[in-house]
Amino acid sequence: MRIFKPDAQIQEALRGQGINVAIGTLDDDLPTLANNPAAATTWVSTNIVPYMNNTLYEYLVVGNEVVPGSLGKYVAPAMLNLYKAIKPIGALSQLKITTTVPMSALGISFPPSASNFADAAMSDMTAIIQALNNMQNGDSILMVNAYPYFAYASDTSHISKEYANTKSSAPGVVDGNLEYHSLIHAMLDAFYAALEKNGGSSLGVVVGETGWPSGGNGEITTPYLSAMYNSFCRYYILGSGTPMRPNKKLDGFVFEMFNENEKPGGVEQNFGLYQANMTPVYAFC
Repeated sequence: MRIFKPDAQIQEALRGQGINVAIGTLDDDLPTLANNPAAATTWVSTNIVPYMNNTLYEYLVVGNEVVPGSLGKYVAPAMLNLYKAIKPIGALSQLKITTTVPMSALGISFPPSASNFADAAMSDMTAIIQALNNMQNGDSILMVNAYPYFAYASDTSHISKEYANTKSSAPGVVDGNLEYHSLIHAMLDAFYAALEKNGGSSLGVVVGETGWPSGGNGEITTPYLSAMYNSFCRYYILGSGTPMRPNKKLDGFVFEMFNENEKPGGVEQNFGLYQANMTPVYAFC
């Protein structure tokens, strides 16, 4: 389970449940965490230490989709300050420090092998890669939010529904000797290629968010297509590798637990597995 900010009620409920947890910092806290090591120590003491003995914290996500952007420059120093705060409490064997970036962090994403970071993101991504390399002895990861739905919805004439939603029989992309039958694989390999070009060849990639809306945009957003995509990710994408990195098993998160009825109307309200009243949108197992 991924929670986007500390929440004592949720964290108490997760105690002893055997659920791996990703916990995030608030984006607005990044400048303070980057510039004030004492603030990072306080954050860890308040939000990690009280729960760590019976909660399976797996990821600490420092900023969500702030690169590219004005807060991006704070991510790497905030990560390092939090790393220094966590190291003395002995949690680094289970907790990986990372950040989450969107597809817009890439300037080139097609074909996957040609990918690289956007000019607006390059400086911040270089600093983040260096920080990740320095923190966890080759075991660091970058979280990526990847949504094939949005690519498909923007270009249904050239992207097949099967290639975007699950797996196409014919390759959607041929990149050298690699064939891509699933768009999410191409998206993730685009990040692997960009990382490799910028000193991050040893880093893993984790899916920070992915999903398919069950409504809000006509016949391409139905409960059936949402269930198909999320089940495909659960059983065939997560836990396996990509064409470019077949031996690096993917971890990740389906977005999201609940429909968000307070968001603006349209697809953004309809990514949940459950309605806001906790009834299932569809069967998912």
